[in-house]
Amino acid sequence: MRNLDFTSWQALLSTLLGLSVITLIGVGIRLLAMHKIQQRRERENRQINERLRTLIAAYKTLGGSFTGDLAVDPAHLKDLKRNADDVTDRETEGPADSVRLGSDRSRRIRDAVEASLSDIILLGTEEQVRLAAAAAAELAAGRPVETAALVVCLRDFIRQVLDLQPVPSQLLIPKQGPSRATPSKGGKEGEKNVAKQSGGVLGGGFSHDEETEHHD
Repeated sequence: MRNLDFTSWQALLSTLLGLSVITLIGVGIRLLAMHKIQQRRERENRQINERLRTLIAAYKTLGGSFTGDLAVDPAHLKDLKRNADDVTDRETEGPADSVRLGSDRSRRIRDAVEASLSDIILLGTEEQVRLAAAAAAELAAGRPVETAALVVCLRDFIRQVLDLQPVPSQLLIPKQGPSRATPSKGGKEGEKNVAKQSGGVLGGGFSHDEETEHHD
């Protein structure tokens, strides 16, 4: 206040003008900083929402079934066709078609599960990545895989992020397994159904033998 001059109108106007310029500069710097912080928060929120959306889709794919066979069949398309051809040589056409339909459904379940495991390895927590990597290793080795432990881990994480109460410990929930894929018409439409079930996949498969043939 010692440097403020109120002895004349000219000095008063210049003093007020100087104060106004300093105030505007301060407000501008504050607004710019707030804008940068808001942009960073919006970017972080988008990343969190995308991550949560992907993990929820993976949870639905890996744990959408409570009944039936809850293990993922690691067999590949050419193995399934070979088995179906063997059945065709020994049985009539009707039973062979049934085997082929069931085998194709198992293959599409496996494809959706592999895509979900790839998403979890990319976006999951440390524990989720460890469980998903173990399941992927089992699939790559050609062994059936159960996803119940990974489903429980995903469920607890998603409820925590959404600020929901944890599932009561005394509540008995049956083991969950992969969603049963619906029969497709083949070709690109079949691939779209698999991608839809896995929530827009971000990764590929963990096959123990490269699958070179497409579903007809």
